Amino acid sequence: MTNATQTFYGWRVVRATLVVAFVAWAFALYGPSVYIDALSHTHGWSTASVSMALSMAFLVNALSIGFVGTLVGRHGPQAVMSVGAIVMALGIAALGQVSQPWQMVAAFITMGLGWSCLSTIAVSATIAPWFEKFQGKAISTALLGASLGGMLGVPITLFLVQTFGFTAAMAIIGTVTVLTILPISIFILRRRPQDMGLWPDGLAPEVRDEPVIEREWTRGQALKTFALRSTIITFGLALMVQLGFLSQQVKLLQTELSPTLTGLTILASGSLAFIGRVVLARVADRVNIRLAAAVVLWLAAAGLLVAAFASTATWLVIGVLLFGLNVGNITTLPALIVRREFGAPSFGKVFGITGTFMQLMNACGPALFGFLHDTTGGYDTPITIAALVMIAGSLLIAHGQWPWRQARAVTPN
Repeated sequence: MTNATQTFYGWRVVRATLVVAFVAWAFALYGPSVYIDALSHTHGWSTASVSMALSMAFLVNALSIGFVGTLVGRHGPQAVMSVGAIVMALGIAALGQVSQPWQMVAAFITMGLGWSCLSTIAVSATIAPWFEKFQGKAISTALLGASLGGMLGVPITLFLVQTFGFTAAMAIIGTVTVLTILPISIFILRRRPQDMGLWPDGLAPEVRDEPVIEREWTRGQALKTFALRSTIITFGLALMVQLGFLSQQVKLLQTELSPTLTGLTILASGSLAFIGRVVLARVADRVNIRLAAAVVLWLAAAGLLVAAFASTATWLVIGVLLFGLNVGNITTLPALIVRREFGAPSFGKVFGITGTFMQLMNACGPALFGFLHDTTGGYDTPITIAALVMIAGSLLIAHGQWPWRQARAVTPN
């Protein structure tokens, strides 16, 4: 990149959304694996009941997330992310005060509603207008924050809970969420480069390698394409597996490891997710993104199978680490596919409806894992099923690359 593109304000937006993603993922996606364990032990509630409450949070997230991309595209990310930070913080702080199951459900739902304004759709929709040539690198780089959240979210949360107790820890996390995200939303984020007299990528039209083709899709037109349907089904199932596994991994690891080793394992897993995202950020704009997605899903399935059939703590850790290598990219890839195949002008609404369907499936993950754990007496069965789901998804997402099927979206009539 030239000096002009390196200093382009869009990269400042990328760095800002990286911080937003770190906080949101650390405490709304990875943190709940600690919340489930703490709530279960503190109140004597079953793993299945607490997991069901968490699934309700992701169900509400799914129902609201479809509007987030449109709101960001129409009004800009400042207000959307500011409100999201406040609502998410209130939900997390409330978890430390609950004494009845219904209160726990309400707190998780509030957390999930806030997270919808800070999730992959919000981050990707914020960045989409700023980049064309470097859109893969920009979105992947911003979502490195999610991997950092995976690396540090659980260890930080465990430390806070063990040091200050669950109630105080939740209040601290809520406060940090607001104090971090609110200034970023207000003072750094902007809607689009044209509002600042800039062009996407920091490159004027006359110096672009290719002109930007402005396409406008309706949700109905997009949903009729194989490209979008295959993306929704594949990553809806993959994210369901991922969330279900992540929500239970603390409990799973503590069957074989001490709390300290559990935290270190999750830190190492998050570190590998970060590395996986760095690799994707470097190659995303130069590779067949669907085939890359198929490879990621196969590797994730391999990690799950190792964990399911692990006979020792060492093999369990290896399985968790192999799965962790692919966690970040499972979250990033659907945004890259939709952005590449449907373009920036329609990204907010197309990825918004994509996210709604994916999150509806995603929300079932914790409840399904918790139910299968309680009914089968362990994690072997749910993890094995999860691996098979990942393999099926890899075949579907790659199906569009085979000679008799074209996955690339075409210009709507």
